Parts: sequence; structure tokens; C-alpha cells
Amino acid sequence: MDSPANSSHLRKSGSRLVVYDIGILEDAAASVFEEDTTDAKATTTIIPSPLVKFNLHVLLFIIWGVTCCKISWDSVKRMSLNLRDLFLYEAFLYYNPLLLVTIMVWLWGINLWVFAQADVNFPKIFDLDQNHLSHTQIWKCATWMTIIVPTSMTAYLYLYSNGEVSLAASQPVLLYAAFAMALLCPFHIFYLSSRYFLLRTLWRIVFPLQAIAFADFFLADILTSMSKVFSDLERSVCRMVHRQVATIAWFEGDSVCGSHSVAIPIVLVLPYLFRLFQCLRQYKDTRDKTSLFNALKYSTAVPVIFVSALQYHVFPDKWVNLYRPLWLVSAVVNCLYSFYWDLTRDWDLSCFTVVFKFNKPHILSHYLYGRKWVYFWVIGSNLILRCTWTYKLSAHLRHNYLTVFTITALEMFRRFQWVFFRVENEWNKISNNKSSNTQLYLGDQQDKEEEFLINSNGHNV
Repeated sequence: MDSPANSSHLRKSGSRLVVYDIGILEDAAASVFEEDTTDAKATTTIIPSPLVKFNLHVLLFIIWGVTCCKISWDSVKRMSLNLRDLFLYEAFLYYNPLLLVTIMVWLWGINLWVFAQADVNFPKIFDLDQNHLSHTQIWKCATWMTIIVPTSMTAYLYLYSNGEVSLAASQPVLLYAAFAMALLCPFHIFYLSSRYFLLRTLWRIVFPLQAIAFADFFLADILTSMSKVFSDLERSVCRMVHRQVATIAWFEGDSVCGSHSVAIPIVLVLPYLFRLFQCLRQYKDTRDKTSLFNALKYSTAVPVIFVSALQYHVFPDKWVNLYRPLWLVSAVVNCLYSFYWDLTRDWDLSCFTVVFKFNKPHILSHYLYGRKWVYFWVIGSNLILRCTWTYKLSAHLRHNYLTVFTITALEMFRRFQWVFFRVENEWNKISNNKSSNTQLYLGDQQDKEEEFLINSNGHNV
């Protein structure tokens, strides 16, 4: 049907006469709609769903893990039986620190996820800016660390077992250099603000020249759980500096980087000394005697470490009759004192935890929030793992590397549990102070209103 030539719907004022065919317009509109629909379908089919991407990543991760395990197992089987233990011990020496750090990063991401679910304002507690890392970003960093560290370890085992000693020796050196560059990189990549915050906090821990913030002693407490990591890190770097990487002949460099090295107990004790100096600085600023008792707690770790190291510098009879009993006594004192302080000072177990009270229903909060067994588990496991931690601090027991690795990983888990209750205790203090300040403000306002009413009654009207 033809439309009228003088229709006002088809003409503008001052325009020429235009005649349209309604049928042609309808066909054109239909074709355009079909093209848009086709393009939309093509677009939706090209972009995979998040679930498909996640499943693909998991599949690739499993394939990678199985491949690394297969290559590593075949590499170890190629070694002769008399050298296999030394071979594995050396591999663990280089990669044990970074593997444990990776575990700690994963656990810290879980801590942040729970805080986010429970509406615990951890950026305010740690005085973080708006660019702080979320739990998703922490897990992304942990995922890359999980891929890079075992891959380097697999390459080390494969190259060494196939006689490529020089290439094998370069693997841990390149890995440590890459991690150092990623941490110290001055460019705006790899979360610069978060790396700067970490380095600045570490600087304040080593040199407590200003008032101690919560993030300072919180990170320092975590470093005490990683003292064995720093000890192994020192031995690894020592062997790299002296070019002893991938050399099975341990005993040639034993006096420099081995069991008799004085640096081992010194590095083990440094995190405890840093925490002790923080407590003394807090006492100087606040004059609170509780800080002195806290400093005494960290000082009890010093004899555990140094008495244990004496086994390599005294005769066996003297060690058995004198120093080993001293080591046992100091270990029991340190364990019980630390356990007491966790329950009475670091945690507030007078009421049930609010950390696991999620803002949305979740299976984890259902099993954990308000359950008494959670407290029995945390208290019991904390006591047991405190006792096993003294095993790891003991220098004369460090050659059993698989046992020490397991105990160190369990200490990471103990610290992971500790974080929940320590942060909750601090959050409760902040919330209580906020509510008390609000009540104080309201009380002052009410007093001023009452004073105004009383004074106004004395006015002449």
C-alpha cells in the first residue's frame, strides 16, 4: 500500500516530497532485527561462561600437576639409592621456603574471604587504603606461585637426574631472583601499593623507631611462625653465594652453610627478637606492664633455639647430661607460656566468635558459628601444635626434612586459626570503642540540652 504523499509523518517542514513504501520499510526492519539477533547469538556463543572457564582451568591444573609428579618421580628413581636421600634433601632445601610461603598466601586468602563474608572491616583494622588486595587477588597470586615453584623444582630434578648439573643449578637461582625482582620492582605492576605496604611494614618491624601499629606486630607474629622458613632461606642463599648448588658433596661446605653454621640459630631467633623489641617499644609509649610480660613470652624462645644449637659445638656426653635437659625445660616453658598468652590475651574467648557469622547463609558459617566444638578444637589443636613447634625450632632435629616440613605446614595452619580470633578480638575492641564514643557523645548532647532548659527557665519573659 502506498502512503499519501502529503503525510506529515513522512515529511519534515521545508523538505522535499518523499514517498515511502511501507512494505519495503517492514522488510528492512525485519532484516536488521534478524542481523542483530544473529550477531547477539554469535557473541554469546563466542564468550564462554565463567563455569566453563573455571572447569577448563581446573582441568589444565590437574594435567600440569600430574605431569610434574610423573617427571619428578621418574627423576628420583633414576638416582642411586645411596644418593637419593641427599638428593631430595638438597631439593627440599632450595624449594621448601617458597613452598611454605605459598601455603601461607593461600591461607591468608581464606582469612580475607571469611572476613569479607562476616563484614569484618579488616582494611580499617590494618589501616589499609582503598587499593588493598582482595581475597580473589591473593588467591590469584597464590595460584601463580603454586605453578611456578613446583615447575622449577621439577625442572631441577629432571635436569640433575639427566646429568645437566649446571642447568639444574641455575633453576633455584633464577627462581629466587624472579621472586626478589617481583617483590622489589619499582614499576606500577604486580600490585605496587600492596608490595610497598608490605616492605614498609617489614622495615618498621626490623627498626621499631615509631609507635607500633596493629599491622606491625600482627605481621611480626606471623614471621615468628615462619622462622624455619627464614632459616632454610638463609642456607639456600648461602649455598648459592658459595656456588654449592646441585652439589651432593654436602660435607665440603658444612662449615660454611651446613649444620655447624652460627647463622642458623641467629636467623631462627630474629623474628622473636623483633617481636620482643616491639613489646619494649610499646611499654615505652604506653607504660603498660602487659607489654613487658609479652616481651618475656618471646624471650623464652631464645634458650630453646640456642641451647639446641649447642649440640654441634659440645661433646655428646655433655649434651646428653646437661644441655638436653635444659633444652627440654626451656621448650616446655615456651610452649605453655605461649599457649596461655594466646587464650588470655590474643584471643577473647569469653563470648562466641562473630567472625563466622556470615552476612549471607553459607555452609561454612552453619557448621562453625556458635558451635562449642570449634572452641574445643581451636584450644586443643593450638596446644598440640605449640608443643610440636618447639620440635621445629630445635636445630639438632632439622635433618629429618619431611617431618620438619610437615610440622612447619601445621604451624602455618595453627597461625591461620589464630588469625581469625586475633582479628576478631581487635575488631571487637574497635566496635566497642566506637559504641562507647557514640554513647559519650549522646550523653554530652543530653547534658547540654538539660543545661539549656535549666538556664532558659531563669530568663525573664
